Amino acid sequence: DRDTDKKRIEELLEENMVLEIAQKQSMNESAHLGWELEQLSKSTDLADSEKSFVFELNECASSRILKLEKDNQSLQNTIQELRDASLTSRESSLKFMELEKENQQLSKKIEKLQNQIEKEKQSNQDLETLSEELIKDKEQLQGIMETLKADKDRQVQ
Repeated sequence: DRDTDKKRIEELLEENMVLEIAQKQSMNESAHLGWELEQLSKSTDLADSEKSFVFELNECASSRILKLEKDNQSLQNTIQELRDASLTSRESSLKFMELEKENQQLSKKIEKLQNQIEKEKQSNQDLETLSEELIKDKEQLQGIMETLKADKDRQVQ
């Protein structure tokens, strides 16, 4: 009986050491996961600030486009008025040509701004996708941390 008890005590001591090692590994993993979670949180905060910056850029570009479109419309109205008046003087033709050039320049600016807005919209969508992925990763890590904590608690008990 004593030999059996001694063997059983040795087995329990070995099992206890294995559990202590597993507990230390679990605690190290939990600390590492906590650090990764903190890094993800910082990344998410950065993504949120980038979103607001992109949104502000989109708003600014949109207002500039509206202003340029309004100017363009005004120039087109002036051109139409000159055409309607059928002014044949040299001044009117020069003014007409100047207005046409300005109208073309404004049209090019509008086109550039619209392309820029499309690029910014795509960038914004990419940032939103990245943010969603980061949030999913964060939730997965939290689940893993909870599982590891529960395992550790069970091992301690």
